[in-house]
Amino acid sequence: MTVTTQASSPSTAATARGIDLPGHLPKVFLAPDPDAEIGAYIAQHRAGIRAALTERGAVLLRGFAVDGVDGFNGSVHALSGTPPLTYAERSSPRSTIKGQVYTSTDYPADEEIFLHNENSYQSVWPQTLYFFCIEPAHTLGATPLADIRAVHAAIDPEVREEFTRRRWRVVRNFHEDFGVPWQQAFNTDDKERVAAYCASKGIDVEWTAGGLRTTAVRDAVHRHPVTGETVWFNHITFFHVSTVAPDVRDGLLEIFAPEDLPTNSYYGDGAPIPDDVVAHLRQCYRDASTRFDWERHDVLVVDNMLAAHAREPFTGPRKIAVAMAEPSDG
Repeated sequence: MTVTTQASSPSTAATARGIDLPGHLPKVFLAPDPDAEIGAYIAQHRAGIRAALTERGAVLLRGFAVDGVDGFNGSVHALSGTPPLTYAERSSPRSTIKGQVYTSTDYPADEEIFLHNENSYQSVWPQTLYFFCIEPAHTLGATPLADIRAVHAAIDPEVREEFTRRRWRVVRNFHEDFGVPWQQAFNTDDKERVAAYCASKGIDVEWTAGGLRTTAVRDAVHRHPVTGETVWFNHITFFHVSTVAPDVRDGLLEIFAPEDLPTNSYYGDGAPIPDDVVAHLRQCYRDASTRFDWERHDVLVVDNMLAAHAREPFTGPRKIAVAMAEPSDG
């Protein structure tokens, strides 16, 4: 289901509570006036915003004076109580804007980025994500969201049980001059430091003729640390080769053997996941998906263990800043 939300001007009291718009995600907090400073608003209404984030999975702060990237960074501190995290084990290209504030994924504008939970392939991931709209797209360019509690409920029980029992395996190959280099992914060019980091995170390392191969086995289903709800939290669909656009997939398979693909996912024991199973999972994500159109200076906050996010193709200058906070290991 795709829902475009349109906000009307609520009273100040309604703004403090947040308002409900068509579709389940996100809950929207509108500025009581155009000069309302976002940091001061968060300080005053932090408990209510955090409660809405835990209940709904995402909140949108709209119409506030943000004061650019510095103000956005301050919003992270105000709502999370901690500074943003460094982006580690990178799986997509990003550019640093300032400090630990990054661009959203630097993929071509005509490509869709499928729904996923940030860094769910890692042993530790950010619990809370922040997005700041510096410049909206001319057309499309939304960041669709999907409640992964709903995704979990929609998955065929036999499929869920198999992944719960067998877990899932992620294999990543870092090739020279193709994709994110391992030096950038691990923020170092020291192979011994990479090996030590991976050993501490449950990642197997193999230095190959083509570069670096890493393998990790993770849980597919987790429990939310606050609500205790069961959530479908993984990169199974996102990393599986069948999710890539057909022309890109065909090109990758012409260049690489299956075991050498930049990313791919398997059952935890290493067996292939059938394409029809992954197609079923993709449909469950899409059925749970909602969208809204970005407005300049919007700040979107996502509970990474309650909502998956994506990116539509777009035209125009779209620039979205991203920050991550609150490390969690589920």
